[in-house]
Amino acid sequence: MVARTLPVPDGLVGERVDVALGRMLGFSRTQAAELAAGGAVRLDGREVGKSDRLTPGGWLEVDVPKPTSAPAVVAEPVEGMRIAYEDDDVVVVDKPVGVAAHPSPGWTGPTVVGALAAAGYRISTSGAAERQGIVHRLDVGTSGLMAVAKSEAAYTGLKRAFKERTVNKVYHALVQGHPEPTTGTIDAPLGRHPHHDYRFAVVAEGKPSVTHYEVLEMLPAASLAEVHLETGRTHQIRVHFSALRHPLVGDLTYGADPVLASKVGLTRQWLHAMRLGFEHPLTGGRVEVTSEYPDDLETALEVVRGAYA
Repeated sequence: MVARTLPVPDGLVGERVDVALGRMLGFSRTQAAELAAGGAVRLDGREVGKSDRLTPGGWLEVDVPKPTSAPAVVAEPVEGMRIAYEDDDVVVVDKPVGVAAHPSPGWTGPTVVGALAAAGYRISTSGAAERQGIVHRLDVGTSGLMAVAKSEAAYTGLKRAFKERTVNKVYHALVQGHPEPTTGTIDAPLGRHPHHDYRFAVVAEGKPSVTHYEVLEMLPAASLAEVHLETGRTHQIRVHFSALRHPLVGDLTYGADPVLASKVGLTRQWLHAMRLGFEHPLTGGRVEVTSEYPDDLETALEVVRGAYA
């Protein structure tokens, strides 16, 4: 163990210990909970549990496991990953399905960070060792556009932009049924599912989460919707539409119809990050990038449009 002493940041006052450790030191909530349960986390000299809240002006003492256990970045090319935009400070990748943003415990598949390393890209060294340059993430099962910082200044600027919600993130989602109204906003707090740690849910004590949507096309069994994220919580689009009883086609984790998923040939949720827009963190110019649907989503959409009724 390596002892770390950290002041409680103003932005984390009132947060749970496990959540705060994740943000400050990059731990998963499970790892943070295990540390707290083992007496490795102290607030102003007093041992605290995972659900205790941070206090203003406090000092955290954490006995951190030695970094040798951190997931290593493996430089590995990723078939189908393309560079949608790049300059000296920023690179935007078009991520295929089945690729994680960065290494994490339990994940042995390809990553965006590893693919960029294999291609010889220099990225920012800011952030946890295995997440350097990552300013936002897409689920393994979600394809589309993802920005990565190449320079330290870009990392700082992009992180701020995402925090201040000035980045325009646009997704297309194929949802079951026909949402009413056809244009609307889903404003419902999200947090860990009370019974399944790998899932998220609408919960009263969750973080504020806002999703705007507009139905673009109504089909016999589903609707194609354009989605704008005001916040960027894990699984936000998937959970919000599931809560409306219109889960994403193919998203069996959140209640999608397995028969429909099989008919359209999907083994993942129909969700694609198809537009990304932001102010360049150094030049101030506007960066707008778009992406086409990948083959599996395009095929599934055409099946729903024509063959499935």
